[in-house]
Amino acid sequence: MPQSQQFPAGDSVCSLHLSDFDLRFDRYRLIQPKADQLMARSLAKYAQLAPVIYCQLEGSLVLVDGFKRLRAARTLKGTTSLEARALEVDEQAAKAAIFNLNLVTSKPNELEESWIIYALVHDDGLPQVEVAQMLGRHKSWVNRRLALIERLTDQAREALRLGLLTPTGARHLTQL
Repeated sequence: MPQSQQFPAGDSVCSLHLSDFDLRFDRYRLIQPKADQLMARSLAKYAQLAPVIYCQLEGSLVLVDGFKRLRAARTLKGTTSLEARALEVDEQAAKAAIFNLNLVTSKPNELEESWIIYALVHDDGLPQVEVAQMLGRHKSWVNRRLALIERLTDQAREALRLGLLTPTGARHLTQL
């Protein structure tokens, strides 16, 4: 991305190249190959219906919402950009936005919720009560989601993130 390029904020939508996005938050969403294929078909047939959401962190355009659309767009011949809308937030609020922006359309499953909570508590050092407030949930809900991800091994977490382990399989592993 050229240094002099300016990107609109708020309700403005701009077109961004597929390679412009920093994907540091993709680890909080599961890769589901069948859903990606359906999205690719939808993009091919109807084009992009909603902009992806990004925020600017440390000089990078960090994708917050639209991971499936980006993966699908990368598979389509001739697609080089996506429409995008900026969200003016810090890193913690961006993580909460991953959860909150998907409550209606593609609600994060309990393991994706757990990853977001784990990052806010362990990586960002936020108290569970504050995380609960950010996500509009009760502190016991946050505690249950946190316990779920903490019970998985690092290898199981990575296999789950890559789609090699199903959420159901991960839930069964946590019960062992």
